[in-house]
Amino acid sequence: MAYADPKISDAQPVIRQLDEAAINRIAAGEVVERPASAVKELVENAIDAGARRISVEIADGGKTLIRVTDDGCGIAPEDLPLALSRHATSKIDGSDLLNIHTFGFRGEALPSLGAVGRLTLTSRAEGHEAAQIHVAGGKAQPVRPAALNKGTVAELRDLFYATPARLKFMRTDRAEGQAVADVVKRLAMAEPGIGMSLRDVSGGGEGRVVFRADPEQGDLFDALRGRLARVLGAEFAENALPIDATRDGLRLIGYAALPTYSRGAAVAQFLFVNGRPVKDKLLTGALRAAYFDFLSRDRHPAAALFIDCDPMLVDVNVHPAKSEVRFREPGVARGLIISALRHTLAEAGHRASTTVADATLGALRPEPTGPRVYQMDRPSLGARSAVYDAQAPAFAETAPVFARVVEPDQGEESPQGLEERPLGAARGQVHENYIIAQTEDGMVIVDQHAAHERLVYEKLKRQMAETGVAAQALLIPEIVELSEADCARLMEIAPDLSKLGLTLEPFGGGAVAVRETPALLGQVDARAMVLDILDELSDQSQSQTLQAQLDAILSRVACHGSIRSGRWMRAEEMNALLREMEATPHSGQCNHGRPTYVELKLADIERLFGRT
Repeated sequence: MAYADPKISDAQPVIRQLDEAAINRIAAGEVVERPASAVKELVENAIDAGARRISVEIADGGKTLIRVTDDGCGIAPEDLPLALSRHATSKIDGSDLLNIHTFGFRGEALPSLGAVGRLTLTSRAEGHEAAQIHVAGGKAQPVRPAALNKGTVAELRDLFYATPARLKFMRTDRAEGQAVADVVKRLAMAEPGIGMSLRDVSGGGEGRVVFRADPEQGDLFDALRGRLARVLGAEFAENALPIDATRDGLRLIGYAALPTYSRGAAVAQFLFVNGRPVKDKLLTGALRAAYFDFLSRDRHPAAALFIDCDPMLVDVNVHPAKSEVRFREPGVARGLIISALRHTLAEAGHRASTTVADATLGALRPEPTGPRVYQMDRPSLGARSAVYDAQAPAFAETAPVFARVVEPDQGEESPQGLEERPLGAARGQVHENYIIAQTEDGMVIVDQHAAHERLVYEKLKRQMAETGVAAQALLIPEIVELSEADCARLMEIAPDLSKLGLTLEPFGGGAVAVRETPALLGQVDARAMVLDILDELSDQSQSQTLQAQLDAILSRVACHGSIRSGRWMRAEEMNALLREMEATPHSGQCNHGRPTYVELKLADIERLFGRT
């Protein structure tokens, strides 16, 4: 059944110029998606103005009020009307759209906000009196005098009142408020030297402080570490490794968490390019690739990474929201992230995250069963100590043994010397699977099977890197029909695939011939493998499929070749395993990202038994 299209008429279409209000509202649809977008634009303007402290206040998730106050350079009274004009900016002169050193440069944010809401700008520049301008629905009022000591106050009320259809797509106040908090936190990470705060003033009054970060002091890494601890939590700062690497004009700095400090979703991944928070598929794919050998598919790494480079090497003018970037040499950026992270994780050696011990202590701590005991009802420290001494058991020679206690051999290093090592000296083995070692200030519990599995896996990987991947020639090459574009994309990485044992040759048109496959994989479906590699190339511009399959095989071989659970080990075997773990990178987690050992400090153990 045919329906008449209301947009098509029999008359000749007339080309007309849209009025300024319509143009601004269309632009606002690209720049301002939700209250968080408005907060992002206003805070970035404050940072570009040289502010040292920025305060953000919102009401009802930012739907009814957004107020951003800064102590920046301010705007002169005669420039306020111009600031609300489209494509008017102080950031660039228009002669070069690549050499951009500021957050904003398009001159669209303020007129877009004024087109869809009620925007009031109050500002005072040095050497000028304070002034104020108000614009609602794209209609500006004359500039008038105001009272302000320094900087700028941008107040946006009733967002999208001029475009009520947009209000139907808004989420709950709580969800919009969380999005605003996320924006403020990302910008706070990008600028550790600037103090930022977020306050929710819904319902009137002073409201409540949602987030606050004072300016950080010290050098680059100290300031960044302090700011990340404030935004992401002290646990992240304790378990994150500093990153500092350069390649071909790009510098990568930041912090990346240990594999054992992983998350169930990609919620703790923050990427910045020249200080600008971005969500770039290339960079997130590189981060994932750097950890793929240490985490299972359902775990995600945590990191805050900053790429700094000459603005000419990256294009930030890809989208009005400026959340996407395009590198001139994307392979360099991706390779820098992967190599820097893998090198840093290898240098961490056997180290595991502190959250492993915290989780263990939480599991060991008994649940309270009786009524709450208040401080005044507790016995004194001296009384408790006396009771503990009186209740100390006298072990008889015939006491049953539930764990195997080991004695060092004559030629082995003294226990005192071994206790000074990071993983200590083996003291016993329980349930034929867990090694108990004593350190100078605590104890270590090692999963012997998981630890040895990782050690064998790393050894196999080293051998494969040194000798290469053996390839097996197919008796009859398998022909895979592809489009010409897919064939060209695949042949670009054919030399890299050849190093992994997969040999491809063009076979005319869009077809490729698979001549050799990795011998380690045995009989494989060559066509399915090629298609999987192509899918990953389309998604991440680089494929790890073949490497991942090879590593999975090595992991399986390592599992079968490692010390099995249920085997008694001699003292020298256990200590040799501990020493090898200390010398092997990534030995702190198994092939699936789980910890291979748990370290408990003596103070924590004493706390479990009420000895503090």
